[in-house]
Amino acid sequence: MADTLTGCPAHADAPVPAYPMPRAEACPLAPPPAVEPLRAEQPITKVRIWNGGTPWLITRHADQRALLTDPRVSNDDCEPGFPHVNAHRAQIAPHTPKLITNTDAPEHTRLRRTVNGPFLVKRIEAMRPAIQKMVDGMIDDMLAGPKPADLLTALALPVPSLVIAELLGVPYKDHAFFQRNASLALDNSLSADEATAASRALGQYIDTLFREKLENPDDAVLSEMAGRVKAGEMEHAEAVNMGVAMLIAGHETTATMISLGTLALLQHPEQLAVLRDTEDPKVIGNAVDELLRYLSILQTGVRRVALEDIEIGGLTIRAGEGMIFDIQAANWDPEAFPEAERLDLSRPARQHQAFGYGPHQCLGQNLARLELHVVYGTLYRRIPTLQLAANVDELEFDHTGTTYGVHSLPVTW
Repeated sequence: MADTLTGCPAHADAPVPAYPMPRAEACPLAPPPAVEPLRAEQPITKVRIWNGGTPWLITRHADQRALLTDPRVSNDDCEPGFPHVNAHRAQIAPHTPKLITNTDAPEHTRLRRTVNGPFLVKRIEAMRPAIQKMVDGMIDDMLAGPKPADLLTALALPVPSLVIAELLGVPYKDHAFFQRNASLALDNSLSADEATAASRALGQYIDTLFREKLENPDDAVLSEMAGRVKAGEMEHAEAVNMGVAMLIAGHETTATMISLGTLALLQHPEQLAVLRDTEDPKVIGNAVDELLRYLSILQTGVRRVALEDIEIGGLTIRAGEGMIFDIQAANWDPEAFPEAERLDLSRPARQHQAFGYGPHQCLGQNLARLELHVVYGTLYRRIPTLQLAANVDELEFDHTGTTYGVHSLPVTW
């Protein structure tokens, strides 16, 4: 007997699809093909996840915005009914420190306030000259080196790793250590013990640095948090855990966007020409947002749980029921972005949800936008003949983490 939807009388006889849904091998940058008919016909529907649970899948842009700003929707992954990505995420949730990524107001508000300052637009924009110099230097090194080059290791991963290291006050010489353990901590194919070991290694590393900053502060973010600990505004453990979270999030996602953004542009040469032939910051900024919308690299969805009954779209999401917000589906919603399947760098795309939406919107989005602005506005102008050095079907895509990406991106010129 087929599984049936529960709590959804309009579709009571429909089978419950499994989530996550497989991507089409022929179009690896697009959302899974099964998402489109769901968004059109059942934009709020139940799906079956790894443990047999049936959380609600939210696929429309407008519905996501309504729910992600609703105070009855919780980010607390210890709440009963929270739809964890897999067994090991469920296993470690009760032992995970309270961060801005797993708390609700007022605790979330307090924690976010302690780390928000360094990521405000004015302070991030002041980093532009240093990031520009960094990117130019790495491109110089790539041009002087052998061909083909791996764009991921030559530019995409080093740029955000160096930026977040300098921002936090972490020695970049340790990048191999923190890149490796960050990747392991986010790898959904590993066991809970393996992921926890990687997180613990990063925690011990940041704790050692943080203790040094308490004694000898500088102008980096870890020192700012050390000042807050001394002032009684943060606990020592909170500062260390926030440092780990910022170090992980500060390089993994941007590295993926640089490599996948380049891949998408090389597949759309008329759009690549837009960036190659301009230095207009408005054009580049709009291109950044369109690429964020088009790629939507978060593949596990934003996950929440209802604290109270919520009426939406003629349905009732009951208290204790989980929700998965498929960001790619929302960013390809034709009601929000006409001809959404088309990459169009002139499209007004600022309303995309690649950084989430509402009070939990990504803390580091200003930094990510700046890094992408500098890289996208420099790389193709500096290397106008840039091209793939492999067929797309030869690229190995990585779907084991929170985001999807490529293991390498061979390019030549």
